[in-house]
Amino acid sequence: MVTLGGDCHKRTHTLVAVDENGRELGTKTVAAVEAGHLEALRWASQWAQRRWALENCRHLSRRFEADLLLAGETVVQVSPKLMAGARRSAREWGKSDPIDALAVARAALRESDLPVARLEGKSREVKLLLDHRDDLVGERTRVQNRLRWHLHELEPSFDVPARGLDRKVVLSQVAKVLARHHGVAAEIAVELLERVRELSLRINELERQIRTLVTRLAPNLLQLEGCAALGAAKLIGETASVSRFKTSAQFAMHNGSAPIPVWSGSQARHRLNRGGNRQLNAALYRIAITQIRFGGRGHAYVERRRASGDTKREALRALRRRISDEVFRRMWQDHLAGETAVREAAA
Repeated sequence: MVTLGGDCHKRTHTLVAVDENGRELGTKTVAAVEAGHLEALRWASQWAQRRWALENCRHLSRRFEADLLLAGETVVQVSPKLMAGARRSAREWGKSDPIDALAVARAALRESDLPVARLEGKSREVKLLLDHRDDLVGERTRVQNRLRWHLHELEPSFDVPARGLDRKVVLSQVAKVLARHHGVAAEIAVELLERVRELSLRINELERQIRTLVTRLAPNLLQLEGCAALGAAKLIGETASVSRFKTSAQFAMHNGSAPIPVWSGSQARHRLNRGGNRQLNAALYRIAITQIRFGGRGHAYVERRRASGDTKREALRALRRRISDEVFRRMWQDHLAGETAVREAAA
């Protein structure tokens, strides 16, 4: 079995083929376009038994990975931190595209349980919509901050409540205040006010679109206490298909809710996992906080943990780990239901 390691960039993709012992067999650099992808396939066809290992840089490797999958190739995704470790242990020092591609291939040989790439489906759409909404929310916040300063300069006695500029009634009040003033500062403030209104309308449209898509994709996940549409969308988008994970433990390690074992002699201990996907970890944290705040099952669990001697922080970490398992179970239910629906539609 030959492993083809790929170092993907915006303009070019560099490939290095290695055998089962990690010995380099050949190197190829192709353009990062469809014609270059076909050239890479023709070059790789000299090895009948092969698989591809690509560094998981989504915006750089996504098109190449999709073309390989459509051609019936097997592709595994190599995390950049695994590639970096393989590069540090190599005999050849330095950093170049062939060195990086060789490190990717050898990392794939060393790690036997790497995620296998699949064609992206609706989860990709959810992530794109959610990321776009988050960008617009950030832009709206920046515009609102500038608008607040202009309002303070024009009329210091007018107090805008916290998060008030998200509400239509408050924006209408601001418009009436600005109508009493003239000059450049007032003109800029009016322009900023209109921009806030435009962004709010688009953000609300995106939220409705996300809610509709998530309701269809993950009905079981939405029934989890504390998990609303935007939280479910974050879980779906960042997980990128729960079928990548064989067990709930793998999913927990991926999202950073599983503690890291730290052994000293025969004494087994664990410490906080600060790695993993922090977006997923934050989504699990928000679910945990919501359950605690509104007196749900999470609140009862935390109280039991604290009664047994845990601190509040330790109890919250344990709750987040349990929520990770429940999210994994519900996402698998939704995934299997979706596959069944596709098969029934095809039949």
